Amino acid sequence: MNTKQITAANAENKIRQLYERAFPEDEQIPWDDLMRLVGEMPLDFTAYYDGEAFIGFTIVYPRKSFNWFWYFAVSKELRGKGYGQQILTQLIERYKEQPFVLDMESITQVCDNLEERRKRQAFYLRNGFRDTNVYRTYNDITMTIMMRGEGTFTMQDWDDIIHELQQFWWPDDIKEGL
Repeated sequence: MNTKQITAANAENKIRQLYERAFPEDEQIPWDDLMRLVGEMPLDFTAYYDGEAFIGFTIVYPRKSFNWFWYFAVSKELRGKGYGQQILTQLIERYKEQPFVLDMESITQVCDNLEERRKRQAFYLRNGFRDTNVYRTYNDITMTIMMRGEGTFTMQDWDDIIHELQQFWWPDDIKEGL
């Protein structure tokens, strides 16, 4: 598997298309804002290829206490073929010195994509992540915070991430709930 670091200057349209298809609009940062953040924040935006074929991408926000796996997507037609596992294995190896944290749509929320959420959670559980029992709701989507590695994750940790992100970007239309 080949990788390529993504910047605003080299982000291919197929990466943008996957980003816009893979995540609900309420969970997306508008593409132009995301590209600005990639230039301003210490984000690890990586695209993955099998030869020349685009597989997917990840965006990781490396932090001192843990790494936040912000976005992770594999092209829909390639899901279930082991690529997601290969990508996650590479990420775990790359960031093995620190715990990982991610947020995903909660399986506790009534929704149309419950089976997809359950599969996603099972994937992360198989790979050593655990539910932190920290939940956040944005724009009526409840997110479960999962962690891999030593330590704990608290609401204060979440607030710290959000405070850091707010220094770079925060839209007026996000409604935050508990």
